[in-house]
Amino acid sequence: MTQTSAAADSATQPERPPTRIHRAWFVAAVTFVTIIGAAAFRSLPGLLIDPLHEDFGWSRGTIGAAVSVNLALYGLTAPFAAALMDRFGIRRVVAVALTVIAVGSGLTVWMTAAWQLMLYWGLLVGLGSGSMALAFAATVTNRWFTERRGLVTGILTAASASGQLIFLPVLSWMVEKHDWRPAAITVALAALAVVPFVWLLLRDHPADVGLRPYGAKEFVPKPEPVQGAARRTLTVLSRAARTGPFWLLAGTFAICGASTNGLVQTHFVPAAHDHGMPVTAAASLLAVIGVFDVVGTVASGWFTDRFEPRRLLAVYYALRGISLLFLPMLLAPSVHPPMLFFIVFYGLDWVATVPPTIALCREQYGDDSAIVFGWVLASHQVGAAVVAFLGGVARDVFGSYDMVWYASGALCAAAALMALVIRRTPAAPVLAVA
Repeated sequence: MTQTSAAADSATQPERPPTRIHRAWFVAAVTFVTIIGAAAFRSLPGLLIDPLHEDFGWSRGTIGAAVSVNLALYGLTAPFAAALMDRFGIRRVVAVALTVIAVGSGLTVWMTAAWQLMLYWGLLVGLGSGSMALAFAATVTNRWFTERRGLVTGILTAASASGQLIFLPVLSWMVEKHDWRPAAITVALAALAVVPFVWLLLRDHPADVGLRPYGAKEFVPKPEPVQGAARRTLTVLSRAARTGPFWLLAGTFAICGASTNGLVQTHFVPAAHDHGMPVTAAASLLAVIGVFDVVGTVASGWFTDRFEPRRLLAVYYALRGISLLFLPMLLAPSVHPPMLFFIVFYGLDWVATVPPTIALCREQYGDDSAIVFGWVLASHQVGAAVVAFLGGVARDVFGSYDMVWYASGALCAAAALMALVIRRTPAAPVLAVA
C-alpha cells in the first residue's frame, strides 16, 4: 500500500473516542526519550579537544574545525529533514538519522588522521544529528498539539539538556579514566538503543490512530505526502527570505548558537581546565547547567503561552550576555559560590530562547513554520560552528579564551535589540509548491 493511499485512508477513518490521557502525550514522551538518547553525541565534543590534542598532536583549531563542520551540518540539514518528515514520515527519518549517528561515532575509534575526524564526526554525525535537530520537536508539536504548544516545545527542547545531564558525567569519567574511545562507543550504542522505541512507538500523525490533535475541536485528516522535499524546502526559504522577521530571527538564533553550542558546550571544559580545574569537575558543572536548562526551558515554554515572545527573547539574550561578561573572572582551579551562581543563572537561560523563537516562526509563517524554523536553526548552528572554530583559534593565538567570552557577551546584547525589532503579523498562508 502506498503512502498516498494510506493518507487517504486516514482522512476517512472514523475518529476514535478520546481516552483519559491523550495519545499526543505518549508521542511527546517517546520524542523526549529519543532526543535524550541522541543527546549523547552533543555531550562529547568539548571532552575530546584535549585528549585528541594529546593523542594525535592536532591543534585545537583543527579539532575545532571538525566540530564546526558537525555543528554547521547539524543546522543546514534541519530544514531538509523537516521536509523529509513530511514526505516519508517522522519515524523513518529519525530511525535512519540515529543509525547514521551511531556509524559515524563508532568509526572515530579507528581514525588516525584529522580528515577522518572531519568525515566521521563532522560529516556523518553532523548529517545524522541535523535530522534529529529541533525541527523534529517542532514537527511533532505542530502535528500533535493545538493547545499547550509552548509548554510541549519547552519540554522537548529540555530533553537535549536532560541527555547532557545523563551522559556528560559518565562520558567525562570515561575520557579521564579509560581514554576517549570508550566514550565514542557509548555514544554510538546510545543512539542505536533508541531506534526500536522510535520504530515501534512513534506515530507520524494523530489521524494514524484515529484521533484529533490535542486541544483541537475537529478531526484533522492526515495530509498526503509532499513530493519534492528539497524543492519545497528551498521554495519556503526563498519566500521567507523576502521578509524582515526571517532575518531577525535567523540573526538572533545565530548569536544564540554562538553563545551556547559553539562557545560554552565546546570550550567551557578546556577553558576551565586551563585554569587548573579537573576535567571531571568542569564536565560536572556543564552537566549542572543541563539540570537548570530543563527548568528554564520548560518555564520558557509556559511563559511563551502567556507573554509576548519578542520581549521574552530580549530578556533572555540580555541576561545571557551579562553572565558571559563575568565568566572570565570566575574561572579558577576549584568550584566556588560565584561560579555556582553563574552555572545556575546561565543554565536557566541556555535554550530558553527556543520556545519563543518557534512561536514567532509559527506566528509569522503558519503551516510552513517547521521548515522555516529549520532554516532559522541552520543559522543557529552556523553561528555555533563559527565560534567553535574561532574559539579554538583564539586559544591557540592568545593562550586563553577571555576574548571570546567578552565578544559573545556583546553579541548577546545585539541579539536582545534585534528581538525587539521583530514586528507582530498574522500567520502567513501555506507556501504552495507547484
